[in-house]
Amino acid sequence: GSGGRMDPLFMATSLFRRRRFEDCVTICTDILKKNPLDQTAWFLKARALTEQTYVDETEMEEEGIAELVMGDTGIADVARPGTSLKRPPGTSSRATSQGVRPLSQSGRPLSGFVRPGTQSARPKTMEQAIMAPRTASTARPVTSSSGRYVRLGTASMLTEVDGPFIDMSKMDLSKYAKRPTLAKALFEYLFYHENNVRSALELASLATEACEFEDWWWKTQLGKCYYRLGLYRDAEAQFRSALKQFQTIDTYLLLGKVCIKIDQPLGALDLYAEVHRGKIVY
Repeated sequence: GSGGRMDPLFMATSLFRRRRFEDCVTICTDILKKNPLDQTAWFLKARALTEQTYVDETEMEEEGIAELVMGDTGIADVARPGTSLKRPPGTSSRATSQGVRPLSQSGRPLSGFVRPGTQSARPKTMEQAIMAPRTASTARPVTSSSGRYVRLGTASMLTEVDGPFIDMSKMDLSKYAKRPTLAKALFEYLFYHENNVRSALELASLATEACEFEDWWWKTQLGKCYYRLGLYRDAEAQFRSALKQFQTIDTYLLLGKVCIKIDQPLGALDLYAEVHRGKIVY
């Protein structure tokens, strides 16, 4: 620029390449204050914020005690009360079995449709309140994977003092879905930085339709969203569809991760063996 000063956008790009993301975000924020419609600065700021909280999705999460005890893919060893034809021991045919419809401490029958926490007493002491396993988004205990996602979602609150960088309530995702470059940057920002998986899934679905289901990258991102939401079969279908169009090592690793999650380790081994036999270089 004039006077020997470097162009701010060029400086921000240089900082991004040197992985000085906080300085890059600061310069992009100043540019956007002067010109809120600067798409280049918007794109670069979204990429810098994403890189700050980027997590390699191909790595397996470390299973804690909560995953082992409260797994969704396990099969119960004992039938649910009232669904078994076997008569509970010690009961006569004339007496009403308490195992058919168990009662709570207050005498109310357990129907299976009661909200979590309504059958147990409220914590009366601070120790009981602290020990209660609950989070803002689920009634289940914090697992190793969900705890990581919660930390990633709260990172956006620390980086933006004046408010969120992108207001999803005012954003038309269908418009961005037709612009691949901006759509990919926005998707990764929502997925990694904001931890807004549902909005990212909506954007990926719209972008897949916009490219007439011919882009393997968007199918892989759909699979990532389904995996985060616990829809492992849908994630498997998206990953396999992406591999039919273009074979990448990351997609194979993600598909193997799904196979292990749904308790099919042999399927994962077959995938890894297929990679070793093939000539996949990307």
